[in-house]
Amino acid sequence: MIPGKDIMVLSFLRRSSATGTAFPSGPFRFVALDVETANHDRASICQIGVAGVRPDNSIETWMTYVDPCTSTWAFTGLHGISQSTVKGAPKFVDALALLEGPLGNFTVYQHSGFDRSAFRAACTALRREEPVWNWQNSVTVARRAWPELNGNGGHGLASLKRHLRLSFDHHDAGEDARAAAEVVLHAERAKGIRICFHDDRIESNR
Repeated sequence: MIPGKDIMVLSFLRRSSATGTAFPSGPFRFVALDVETANHDRASICQIGVAGVRPDNSIETWMTYVDPCTSTWAFTGLHGISQSTVKGAPKFVDALALLEGPLGNFTVYQHSGFDRSAFRAACTALRREEPVWNWQNSVTVARRAWPELNGNGGHGLASLKRHLRLSFDHHDAGEDARAAAEVVLHAERAKGIRICFHDDRIESNR
C-alpha cells in the first residue's frame, strides 16, 4: 500500500441525478483506467473506474456505472453488476464525453490490453474512433520491475496483490484502477522512474 494514500470516490449511483459529475481535473502525474463488461462482447462496458495519481502520490478514484443497453449479463457472478445496478446510469457515449477531454492530458495505464480494447469496441459500436490517449500497460511495467514472477504467479492483479500486499476488491473497476496505479507506484519506488512509461513532469490544471 502507498503510505498517506487519500482516496475519494465519485460515483454515479443507481437512480442518481449526479450524471453531470465531471472527472476531477488534477493535477495528476498519470492515471489508471479499468472497465467491467456485462458479457463477452467487449463493447458491453457496465462500469468504468479511473484512478488519478497526484503529485504527492495520493490516489483519487472516480467511478461510474454504465448502462450497456443489453439483456445479456454473463459476468454478474464475477463483478456483481446487473441490469438493476445500472438502471439510471449514463450510456457509454455520455460517460465517454466526461472522460475524453480530461484523460487526453495524462498517460493512461491499463492492466493488460483489455480495457483499451473494450473502449475501442464500444467506440466502434458508436461508429466513431477511439479517444486519442497515451495508453500504457501496467503489466509491462510489472514485468520489468519483478521478472521473478514469470512462471511464479505471473503479473496479473491477483498475483501482484499477493506479491505487493495490495488491498483491493478485484473486479470492481474503481478498485482495479487504483490497484493498477499502485502497481506503477510500487515499481517506481523499487526500480526508479525510468522503469515506467509516463511523463513524470507534474501536470497542471488545464
